[in-house]
Amino acid sequence: MSSTVRVAILDDYQNVAFTYADWSPIRNRLSIDLYPETIVADEDALVQRLQPYEVICAMRERTKFPASVLDRLPNLRLIATTGPRNAGIDVVHAKSKGIVVSGTGGGGNSTLEHIWALILATARFIPEEDRNVKAGKVPWQSTIPTGLAGKTLGLVGVGRLGSRTAEIAKAFEMEVIGWSPNLTPERAATAGVIYVASKEELFRRSDIVSVHMVLSERTYHMITTADIALMKRTAFFINTSRGPLVEEAALVKALKGRRIAGAGLDVFEVEPLPLDHPIRRLENVVLSPHTGYVSDTSYKVFWTETVDNIAGYLEGNPKRVMD
Repeated sequence: MSSTVRVAILDDYQNVAFTYADWSPIRNRLSIDLYPETIVADEDALVQRLQPYEVICAMRERTKFPASVLDRLPNLRLIATTGPRNAGIDVVHAKSKGIVVSGTGGGGNSTLEHIWALILATARFIPEEDRNVKAGKVPWQSTIPTGLAGKTLGLVGVGRLGSRTAEIAKAFEMEVIGWSPNLTPERAATAGVIYVASKEELFRRSDIVSVHMVLSERTYHMITTADIALMKRTAFFINTSRGPLVEEAALVKALKGRRIAGAGLDVFEVEPLPLDHPIRRLENVVLSPHTGYVSDTSYKVFWTETVDNIAGYLEGNPKRVMD
């Protein structure tokens, strides 16, 4: 191993890699370059940027590392990604090429907090009224927020996050129903959620639909045009999981036509969201830039353990290796 290892830090949008971790124990052994802007669709440009590097620090799934990219990075030996898993990296192919992929833990309840921030902001029209107040719009009030008590929250996915989302919904006196391809009545009961037998029933009954599924080949576009068409005109759609779980064009069409009341979205089919994307121009949608997992608490864990993973690699003892 050379005395100075070339490292690329990717997609540090807030420029905090050196704020939330102490790099000093290994800093003199590294030559570090920062690339805060994500290359989304140009694989050749991405490869050209990353070819010199032995170590790449990836922030979650912002930059993708499929086999076709890994095959063109002959110097790469370590991907230090944040979080305990990263669906944007072909971990199996990386391992076959002798590339170690190390992850980190998480921290705090950032995603759970963001789910409810979006639900409340969407149902109570907070961004719209914020704009109106700042603009001095008359009359003083222009929207009628949706009260949550007595309404039905439909969870697509009742795992760890879905279950905790349900706990908070009950504090708002909501009825919580749940469905997923693998959900059983017994698991639903354990989570304190009313089991529904079909996705169609969940979309018909819910006043708010919130998605909590892992993206895979099986779940890609699992929420279809037909599902969205079943929603009440007064209903809201919330997605803090992954954009490709949803047929995005169908959702945009429903929002444009006021076929549903609104949506709160933290995730999108393509990220960063293209500047010309039609969803940017809609008034009945609350958008955030995939910050559900972002907080000072999570970043401290992410970057501290990233430094620790690089230190382990330098010493020939890789840590937190993904299989």
